[in-house]
Amino acid sequence: MTPVAISLEVNGERVDAHVLPRLNLADFLREHLKLTGTHVGCEHGVCGACTVRVNGEIVRSCLILAAQVEQGSVETIEGLSDSGEIGDLQAAFRDRNALQCGFCTPGMLMAAQDLLKQSPEPDREQIRDHLSGNYCRCTGYQAIIDAIETTARSRVVRAL
Repeated sequence: MTPVAISLEVNGERVDAHVLPRLNLADFLREHLKLTGTHVGCEHGVCGACTVRVNGEIVRSCLILAAQVEQGSVETIEGLSDSGEIGDLQAAFRDRNALQCGFCTPGMLMAAQDLLKQSPEPDREQIRDHLSGNYCRCTGYQAIIDAIETTARSRVVRAL
């Protein structure tokens, strides 16, 4: 198979590369760009560990080809973290013991931030529903839900 040229923005920086047409975005991010915060779990889009933003929407990067993001924009957990966008959310995960092994954490944080952008004051049921596509084998989800709820409340208070 012949590599194809792609050009995209990753975490605010222009990236030009040659990739095999069948290379998925998760592997491109991890192997070519060394952005290893995007985890690969099930490789079927079920677990949510590979969640990233593409053109502002969260997607499973194991289900999209790198070539499909040609001229698009990708934000990874590293980008959200480095920009400070999720600093309060990360602190709440730490403080509420919602990290455990950490494998699901990047995908959970991406999904949680997506929810908080859409709905600044979600109730626990909305949080559960939005995270339903992200698996965690360690926490039982309660600590994660607590952390997101805490972050939502503090953001609302700061906004006042």
